[in-house]
Amino acid sequence: MHAPRSWDIFCTVIDNFGDIGVTWRLARQLAAEHGFDVRLWVDDLNAFQRLCPAVAERAEQRIEGVVVRHWAQPFPEVEPAEVVIEAFACELPASYIDAMARRRPQPIWINLDYLSAEDWVDTYHGLPSPQPGGLHKTFFFPGFSPLTGGLLHERDLTAQRRAFQADPAAARTFLGRILPALTIPDDALIVSLFAYENPGITPLLQLWSEAGQNILCLVPEGRALAQVSALFDTGLLEVNAIRKRGALTVAVLPFLPQDDYDRLLWSCHLNFVRGEDSFLRAQWAARPLVWQIYPQHEAAHLPKLDAFIALYTKDLAADAAGALSDFWRAWNGVGDVESAWPRWSRALPALQKHAAHWADHYAQRENLAQKLVQFCANQV
Repeated sequence: MHAPRSWDIFCTVIDNFGDIGVTWRLARQLAAEHGFDVRLWVDDLNAFQRLCPAVAERAEQRIEGVVVRHWAQPFPEVEPAEVVIEAFACELPASYIDAMARRRPQPIWINLDYLSAEDWVDTYHGLPSPQPGGLHKTFFFPGFSPLTGGLLHERDLTAQRRAFQADPAAARTFLGRILPALTIPDDALIVSLFAYENPGITPLLQLWSEAGQNILCLVPEGRALAQVSALFDTGLLEVNAIRKRGALTVAVLPFLPQDDYDRLLWSCHLNFVRGEDSFLRAQWAARPLVWQIYPQHEAAHLPKLDAFIALYTKDLAADAAGALSDFWRAWNGVGDVESAWPRWSRALPALQKHAAHWADHYAQRENLAQKLVQFCANQV
């Protein structure tokens, strides 16, 4: 059986690039590794351009083997692809759904949902949903269990990361290209900080400034910058700014394209990440990480956070598992960041070993693109 050749992927740019980050990686992988004809429909090309500088404000363009189309109103009359993916519950245009119903054979329609470690995902992954016009939609859940849709992971990613981290000069060379004025102390703990607004940021940076070790905190421009800047009382820090306070050096990085962001994660000893795309990429970096989950009304996000903590710490010694759980929950508003940091810091060697094992273990499994391709081949 052969999977269909043409794929349409629809994505709206929500939450500062997280959703488009995932779908852009998936679109590139389906084109590069499987040779499919992929159209990526994006509603905000200007926002997408920050993630992929090659994007221009025009209706159609080809980038890295993917046809990028502007999802504009009115929606253009196009022939639907053989496979249609609506990413993260975005709603397809009504005219496009009508065209799907008329197409023969009708497209394979997939609702690609958010990544979760919750148990219920095993049950709901792959469930069909009848739609008007004789169409059927399938819910496809990425996940960590073999019963889910797998994780987004490119074929050569692990080899590239290992080669980078095995080169003693690679991180300094990369960071020097991004921020030439940056000086990195030999003994520095290098941390990346990519976060939503978080009341724990300023007190944690203050704690780091009083540490007995040099800490270099690399902050990609974004929503956390105001709270980072509050430590220095000099107004909002701008891109390329470098500020020092005690043992802490803070450097503000420009918004990085995806491949460079991966290298940033590989270059650091500890990565603070948010949302979904950076969360998974930090896992593939094989470094300790701290996840700030996207906050939801009435703390609906906390069960999802706790489910991943339980899975991630299952094989950790009790002290390291407790340190991770306490600090992650504090970082997400359940506890005190300052009091949780010392225990977390002491656990870093154990967390580093665990992070490397975790990345290697899950990289050996079938990835999200492979599972999507196999699913579609079975429908033909």
